[in-house]
Amino acid sequence: MPKVNFKNLDKMVEALEGQSILDAALDNDIALTHDCGGNCTCSTCHVVILEGMENLSPKDEAEQDQLEMAEGLTPTSRLSCQSRVFGDVALVIPSNGSSQGLASDPVFKIGTPNG
Repeated sequence: MPKVNFKNLDKMVEALEGQSILDAALDNDIALTHDCGGNCTCSTCHVVILEGMENLSPKDEAEQDQLEMAEGLTPTSRLSCQSRVFGDVALVIPSNGSSQGLASDPVFKIGTPNG
């Protein structure tokens, strides 16, 4: 099974092949924020991929459109609800979308869905 390493949580979890990063997180008690319920209509489940981008499903136009609204967008930003895992991946969950925060001290934002 592929592994997803949440670097700033110091937690590695197994994912089913083809499972979204969001579902892998939720299945392993990582309360990754996802205000739209994982339907690609917000950007609150934004993650930054550190390793293994080639092991994720390709980014489609809908995901790219939503990512443009994410704070702290990086070249390796993905929406966890749209990123399906097909091999090992390492990532961080930005706390406030600040790329400065990611560079100096990655911390995470966890919470529960709003509605």
